[in-house]
Amino acid sequence: MFDRSPPLLAHLDRIVSLASISSANKDIDMSNKAVIDYLANELETLGFACEVVPSVPDTEKLNLIATYGSGPGGLVLAGHTDTVPLDENLWSVDPFRLTEKDGKLYGLGITDMKGFFPLVIEAVKPLLSSKFKEPLVVLATADEETSMQGAKTIAELGKPKARSAVIGEPTGMQPVRAHKGIMMDSIRLSGESGHSSDPSLGKNALDAMYAVIGELIHYRKELKERYTNDLFKIPHPTLNLGSIHGGDNPNRICGHCSLEFDVRLTPGMHVDTVRAEISERILQITSPLDIRFEMIPIFTGVPAFFAKENSALLKTAEELTGYSGTSVAFGTEGPFLQQLGMDTIIMGPGNIDQAHQPNEYMSINMIEPCVNTLRELIAKSCF
Repeated sequence: MFDRSPPLLAHLDRIVSLASISSANKDIDMSNKAVIDYLANELETLGFACEVVPSVPDTEKLNLIATYGSGPGGLVLAGHTDTVPLDENLWSVDPFRLTEKDGKLYGLGITDMKGFFPLVIEAVKPLLSSKFKEPLVVLATADEETSMQGAKTIAELGKPKARSAVIGEPTGMQPVRAHKGIMMDSIRLSGESGHSSDPSLGKNALDAMYAVIGELIHYRKELKERYTNDLFKIPHPTLNLGSIHGGDNPNRICGHCSLEFDVRLTPGMHVDTVRAEISERILQITSPLDIRFEMIPIFTGVPAFFAKENSALLKTAEELTGYSGTSVAFGTEGPFLQQLGMDTIIMGPGNIDQAHQPNEYMSINMIEPCVNTLRELIAKSCF
């Protein structure tokens, strides 16, 4: 049964109450320090050695590496401490208080994914009287919802090190072995404005963008033919032309035009390679037209993720949950933990459909299976 007594409810309520919104809009972007401090205090009380690592020097965007035990091997339980922004007017409950109603727990971040950390604490507490032969690490990161800078910093530092890692994103406790990568870029073309009555007086950036769009559509078809992965509902890469802006008046030759687009990459593709291929194709169009061209990443991108074919962690998770490994459409910090050499999967309580929504919730019936599965996984990995 779900434990309604403190401290689990108290932990969930407390972590929901600590606002930690991550946003590209600096006016509403927040530090996650309060969440990190709270987790560090709770884990230190349990005997974990805690190290706080800034995502960027001299900022209050922080990561936490909390370690119980020592030596090689072991398990990392990881997640992000930030949430997306919200419109409080669309919530029927207080987003910064835990509300239990109709078999659900409501609160901002309860599913995506601050609520994962109290469940980790609940899972590990009964095990602390046993001898850990290999370490357990709780990793809490910053800014997953925007730049993933926290996970990138951790990967650059080269720690923590462990045999395996589970990222507790909301998957309904079904192990996830793959997701597509993401890149979002802006193409900016600069020509010369002039009076529309005489095209020779300028260089039309919108005309050039028309040719660029045609080339991107052709490139999209090539990607579809070049890459296929049947693990995904949409088995090929996608390229979406998302927004376009240009010009300032009908009677002026368009001097500037920008296009923003998104590519979802299947495993085996690389963000830098795709970016270079697109840049080369656009340059072939713009150079003869004497149009200046820039391609600017909206963010640095997320690599595609694919668990090892012979993943021992995936096999164990499948046995514990009764679910086969699957794929998802959303990106995670998985690729960055893989860079540290860890066997990595994505698996956590809640449903992604509740993420980024008003009245975000986690079904109470998710909690006990999550705690039990994590407890068994810790025992198998660390004892």
